[in-house]
Amino acid sequence: MVIVIHQSVSSKNALFYNEKKVEQKKASFFDRQNTPMINPFVGTKQDRWNILEEIEERNSRVKKKGLHISVNPTVSDLVTLGDAGIRTEIRNLMEHLGYGDQPYFVYKHVDLERVHFHIVSTRIDQETGKKIKDNYEKEKVQRFIKSLEQKYELSKEQVQDQSNLRFSASSGNLKRNLESLFYQLNQIESITSKQLYDKSLELFNIEIRRSGRGHVVFITDGSGNPVRYPMRLSEFQQRPRFYVSAKVDRGVQVSRQVIDKFQIGQWIKDVNRLLERNIKQEFEIRRRVKRQNKPKRF
Repeated sequence: MVIVIHQSVSSKNALFYNEKKVEQKKASFFDRQNTPMINPFVGTKQDRWNILEEIEERNSRVKKKGLHISVNPTVSDLVTLGDAGIRTEIRNLMEHLGYGDQPYFVYKHVDLERVHFHIVSTRIDQETGKKIKDNYEKEKVQRFIKSLEQKYELSKEQVQDQSNLRFSASSGNLKRNLESLFYQLNQIESITSKQLYDKSLELFNIEIRRSGRGHVVFITDGSGNPVRYPMRLSEFQQRPRFYVSAKVDRGVQVSRQVIDKFQIGQWIKDVNRLLERNIKQEFEIRRRVKRQNKPKRF
């Protein structure tokens, strides 16, 4: 079981990201709690956003109000818990983190060839209007995962922690993993310019170049030399936020000194870990399917 709290997110962006997946038939409504309507999923996405927005408008001082959590069970976890168990444990997780009385929405995703879940809520307490304390969230999540492993006798997933994962000529599931990278970078509010975004992409051996009226995505060798055929950015559903429209931001150039001082260490490690987990989980699914389809010997 892998649980990730996405930092520096907007509640609206997180909600609409999941709603878009539902519209694309890549996700479905899974659960909701503490909402004023018995079934808010019969309304529109704007109706669902209004529930969170009304709460967040009570506190203008807090900048990072969004809560966005992804719950990534392994195949064996899904078999053991089932939808009912997952739904129960997501509620227990929210209670464990201090959001048990908050309105929140849960979406079930199937867009990465594996089932996973996204939770969207707000960090502003709906009763007091104050920010809910988020001290030691990562430690709390790890304790919760450990309790699940003991409760259901789940096998502990061993994930290699690599902070230098880069794309290469042999990278598999390229389009899917690039979209995952774009999404993670789009959530980082401290990337405030196209120059910083491009600099971040370089850490993964990714470069975006203009081509005609649009842009193409190159995988490079780390020195700017393409190592495989480029992909048109227009083919991606999830795109870098500075390349969403044809009018790419041409803002003031950021000095080399500012870029060097940019604090990228921690979040670049988090993005790498997420990509590595995606690859590990997809490999595990293929391995299990192959084992199940293997002819039995009598």
